[in-house]
Amino acid sequence: MTEQIYTYGIVRTGHRLPSEATGVGNPPERLRALSEGPLTIIVSRAPGGLLARRRDLLAHQETLLALASEGPVIPMRFGSVAPDEDTLRRRLTESPEEKHDALKRLDGRVEMNLKALVVEDSLPTLVREDARIRRLHQESRSRPGYESSLRLGQAVAEGLARRATQAAARTVEQVRALAEAMSPGPEVEGCVLNMSFLLPREREGAFRTAVDRFVAEYRGQAELRLSGPLPCFSFTDPPPRARHRPRASRPSAAAVASERRS
Repeated sequence: MTEQIYTYGIVRTGHRLPSEATGVGNPPERLRALSEGPLTIIVSRAPGGLLARRRDLLAHQETLLALASEGPVIPMRFGSVAPDEDTLRRRLTESPEEKHDALKRLDGRVEMNLKALVVEDSLPTLVREDARIRRLHQESRSRPGYESSLRLGQAVAEGLARRATQAAARTVEQVRALAEAMSPGPEVEGCVLNMSFLLPREREGAFRTAVDRFVAEYRGQAELRLSGPLPCFSFTDPPPRARHRPRASRPSAAAVASERRS
């Protein structure tokens, strides 16, 4: 059986491999560079039986972050493998201008991700502030029953999601000036916002400080979680106009697992 090649990302030829960087696998596989003209793809041997274990997911991300500390990287998704070197060399020669443009766009940049979650324990505040919910709450206590409980539950879920969405939108509006681009991520259960930001590396501290201020300001309305720096998965393609408009995902009151980096 032909040994498969595991791929991490595309860089410019001459990109230095950090001495401490290792790949996936147990023990970690040795990284090497496979070049074709001005472009290089960073690879290792693909370990047998590779699964999306936490250890290997983190190893993949840490490898990309270590590479990004030496220059721009077009990241590959976890588990990307190729059957042989010829396949990868052909990949490097396909649409080289687009790859060069992406590397230029990502040079000196980092990705930060902001999620906003519904705060479920803010019901007392919601009852005080929302006259309709206050009325439904009183009705459910004076005339308890399935229908009244259902109406109250739906109104509460909508109200909590609305408060979180408004807080998230105000946060995005205030911090977006620090970013060069924004990209809405997929819907995440429990989140009303899942947004990635591309910003110059030197603005990371200012971005964290700005988000921390809104974490405190909107505590009780939304739980804001910032993750990063992350490999720039969300910005490898030219950003369409829609990426500059924040998009909230479907409201939900369930909790989600936090990101490792915050």
